[in-house]
Amino acid sequence: MLSSSELRLRRKSRQRVKIHGVIGQRYRLSVHRTGRHIYAQIIDDSKSVTLVAASTLSPESREIKNGGNKAAAAFIGELIAKKAKEKNISAVVFDRSGFLYHGRIKALADSAREHGLVF
Repeated sequence: MLSSSELRLRRKSRQRVKIHGVIGQRYRLSVHRTGRHIYAQIIDDSKSVTLVAASTLSPESREIKNGGNKAAAAFIGELIAKKAKEKNISAVVFDRSGFLYHGRIKALADSAREHGLVF
């Protein structure tokens, strides 16, 4: 039987194949979550460069007491969308990194959409 991390890596590789066709035209919004924190970054895969990053550990999110809940994820979604607007990025492809689209991942994605990112 496979562990949960091995199953996540399998989902991640399946999803990366689907995303690969769009990577040349759009930047990638990659999300990672742990038990205590959530991380998001917008990546230009053609140059292998991170353009925008936000997490519950970044200085802008110091007022968040618990980084492992939906409210923190929604705040990070709003923050990444604002930083993307500053860099004139409006359309991205969402890479959930094998995590299920539920809970904190969904809260981050919905918040980023509400604040102007298109995916």
